[in-house]
Amino acid sequence: MPLRADPAEPLGLWRGPAPADPAASDLVVQRLEFSSRGDRVPARLLLPPGAACAADTPPAAAEALPIVVLQHGANGSKEAAYMAPIAAPWVRAGVAVLSIDFPLHGERASAKLSGLLRAALGLEARPTPAGRQLLDEFVVQAVTDLQRALDAAAQLPELDASRVVYAGFSLGSIVGAAFLGNDARPRAASLALGGGGFGSPLVDPCQHVARFAPRPLLFVNATRDEVIPRAATDALYEAAGNPKQIEWFDSGHQDLPGVALKAMWSFLREHL
Repeated sequence: MPLRADPAEPLGLWRGPAPADPAASDLVVQRLEFSSRGDRVPARLLLPPGAACAADTPPAAAEALPIVVLQHGANGSKEAAYMAPIAAPWVRAGVAVLSIDFPLHGERASAKLSGLLRAALGLEARPTPAGRQLLDEFVVQAVTDLQRALDAAAQLPELDASRVVYAGFSLGSIVGAAFLGNDARPRAASLALGGGGFGSPLVDPCQHVARFAPRPLLFVNATRDEVIPRAATDALYEAAGNPKQIEWFDSGHQDLPGVALKAMWSFLREHL
């Protein structure tokens, strides 16, 4: 079953400056907010040093920046400590990096519901019926939020919304696989430390990822991943269509090496 945002819902896009990130103090940081299924979604946009924002006249197509949508893992956020170090080299190479807080994460966190979500993912405890229902709703909301984020990007004159790729880590890969199967705009994607078999058939990424083909997809995984079972990783890879490739790195879930990040960027850059 496709997951679709409601095109009739007003976007209500707002943007403004945001504090510099110490891990990328040379970059331009913008805050975005927009509506999605009645919720307000906070987002962060990283632009190259000296980039102009909200210009009165849209830049020429050759000057507009391609977009990498970069999404965090469980317990993370758009401002998680690992996000800027990943994004900064990509932004300095000439792209914009756009990230949102997933539902129940970052500014949208809930002490009670965020814990239920982690349990539903099997990250802390055995899922409960309420947790399973919450997980389904979480994925539907998150996929819609990502679709709306690209709608927002299309309204920013310094961005080229026709050149979009996606990169996700852990939960960002699980949700990302569902998103990618329901949005025609991303040209390519790299999913790191993800897997399938999460949630009901409505939201299980294995039920959606095949529709991303024939756009190219790179899976990046850790040989000693203590969070995502190998069977879940294999299931998501097998469910994806071609062209696809998978690379394994000798690491655990929390210490993916720099060479893996470089592999992701090299792959994504080819398609921008």
